[in-house]
Amino acid sequence: MFPDEIETERLRFVRLCRENVPTAELYQHMRAGAPHMSEVSEYVMWDPHETPKDTHDYLTDVEDQWDDRGQATYAIFPQAGESSGETGESDGQRKLAGTTNLHFDWERHSAELGIWLRKPFWGRGYSGERAAAMLELAFDRLDLELVGASHQDGNERSRRAIEKYVERFGGQHDGVLRNFVPSDDEVRDLHRYTVSREQYREAVENDM
Repeated sequence: MFPDEIETERLRFVRLCRENVPTAELYQHMRAGAPHMSEVSEYVMWDPHETPKDTHDYLTDVEDQWDDRGQATYAIFPQAGESSGETGESDGQRKLAGTTNLHFDWERHSAELGIWLRKPFWGRGYSGERAAAMLELAFDRLDLELVGASHQDGNERSRRAIEKYVERFGGQHDGVLRNFVPSDDEVRDLHRYTVSREQYREAVENDM
């Protein structure tokens, strides 16, 4: 039902599963001691992995959700020639930038966008390029009616990225869900945005 691979100008999206991204490889980027993990995980909806088993269980769950059509999760890889900004990695070397997903609510004909990126890949516009690919999948292939995206209060980087692509595709800020996300000793507000199929298609037509 979902394509195993999607390509854009600068990115490749490959189905996230153990066959495509081995547990040991993903663990190195999602583990508690990974570089910049405190910054990467500050506003995400998952906890850093303490053991490889955490990563194995996560990948197993992602595979099950794909098979059950509950969520389509992709590993994000830069295309050849896109520098990682990391020492010891050449442009042509495979390098995981992060993951993205569409979480589906089929009864409501809608989906929610999610993403996390490793810090060396921040500030490149990858979130917007990924959003364009996922919106095309949602509206043109899966015939959904609405796609949402959210960020936690205080996450200015995500706010700017979401506002930019939501505006590009004619969407809107729907509002704030107060005290919605528990985080350690506080509860954060969640800001929600949506793009409808009609808004998306009108924006794409005007862009042509």
